[in-house]
Amino acid sequence: MQALRDRLARITDLNHSAAILEWDQETYMPEGAEESRARQVATLRSFSHELLTDDKTSRLLESASPESEIDIDLIRVTRKDVEKATRVPASLIGKMAVASGRSKGAWQKARATNTFSIFAPHLANIVDLTIEHAEALGYQDTPYDALLDLYEEGMTTAEVTRVFADLKDRLVLVVKTIAAAPAISNAAVHGNFRHDAQWAFGVQVAKQLGYDFHCGRQDTSAHPFSTAFSITDVRITTRVDPTFFNPGFFGTLHEAGHAMYEQGIDMALEGTPLADGTSLGIHESQSRLWENLIGRSLPFWKHYFPQAQKAFPEALGKVDLNTFYRSANTVAPSLIRVEADEVTYNLHIMLRFELEQDLIRGKISVEDLPREWNDRMENWLGIRPSNDSDGVLQDIHWSLGAIGYFPTYALGNLMSTQLFDAAKRAIPDLDSKTERGDFSDLLQWLRKSVHHHGRRKSSGQILKDATGSDLSADSWMQYVHAKFGDLYGF
Repeated sequence: MQALRDRLARITDLNHSAAILEWDQETYMPEGAEESRARQVATLRSFSHELLTDDKTSRLLESASPESEIDIDLIRVTRKDVEKATRVPASLIGKMAVASGRSKGAWQKARATNTFSIFAPHLANIVDLTIEHAEALGYQDTPYDALLDLYEEGMTTAEVTRVFADLKDRLVLVVKTIAAAPAISNAAVHGNFRHDAQWAFGVQVAKQLGYDFHCGRQDTSAHPFSTAFSITDVRITTRVDPTFFNPGFFGTLHEAGHAMYEQGIDMALEGTPLADGTSLGIHESQSRLWENLIGRSLPFWKHYFPQAQKAFPEALGKVDLNTFYRSANTVAPSLIRVEADEVTYNLHIMLRFELEQDLIRGKISVEDLPREWNDRMENWLGIRPSNDSDGVLQDIHWSLGAIGYFPTYALGNLMSTQLFDAAKRAIPDLDSKTERGDFSDLLQWLRKSVHHHGRRKSSGQILKDATGSDLSADSWMQYVHAKFGDLYGF
């Protein structure tokens, strides 16, 4: 058993070392290092894959005698990982890592210059390798099932399609109702929000929510993200617009939610494959819970708005609390997913879900993407991007090879309200605690119910045990009706 733990610790360290190089690539790496960095990451990822799929790992899994409940779960989860990994040749893992390393730099240049043609050949290669990966993994109904399973284990394309269809029908009615209601001005979140003041305010609030900067840090990147190199080293990034409050502040809260999940994993799991989020849906439930259900709530701003006025006197000095709260929660179709309001956000995800399936099935080509993106944005949200930087180039995920990832954002949205409802039942005075800036009970409930388990429990198990229910859109729709019905008078 100890030999197995030691081997898995080496594999974990290799993966975390690759993640450090990838974090540096998004934050501090000089542009000229793209080729060497792609090769370095590929070396580490390939070596990790080779160790995991080597016969020695399988022999240790068969001969190890578990000494604890954690060992039993470790063997079970690792067997699944090995079984999946052995279907995929190490050469393909290396090719995918190299392609992603090159693709990220091309995406950054394409987005900065609004030139899709710079990114297109890299994306075409990513799509080809992704299809090859899906074929290697195997599937029953569609190659997309194999890709989705990488991020939300056990979930199928058919199940996501069913959930999204149910959600879309109800959501479109709400969007139309809000569109017919008197508009709410978002002027209060636009103005002179100095970069340094935004940064300091975001860091201050993230600390008070519970993100431990002793074991983390925040930097800037083209696309906000969080990453973990261990339970004691979990980092976040954001991006700041000095004329717009929402992206920087709510981006910090969002990524801090991800990071607090990783920081809350049981230290007994450190150095093993169990020390990770169990699924990206559960991960997203944590980021959306802190960003929206806490960070965009009225009780939250009753506590923090006076502090925000001191931090941003030019922009907020003459604004009252209710005006700011309404401004931060306006609903209107927008081009950028990460800046979308809570109501229309899921439509952005459904659009990407459709596009990814069409790419994998060969129904559309990479060259078709800008036009398809713009047409579907106009059809779904009633707005059309004027350039590709605000359209097909806005997200980093495809450059990472993360096709199959996007649906987990909407699944996490649904999970977030289910978990928050359960937390409120356990903490009846949660709103009053939030008004006082006291988040300790909520964080402790999440630690116990979600974070602590790592990968020992599946997302379905965590959701069922914590809430008593399976995944459903009902809780989220009830939240939307209550909050936005109050804001827009319906």
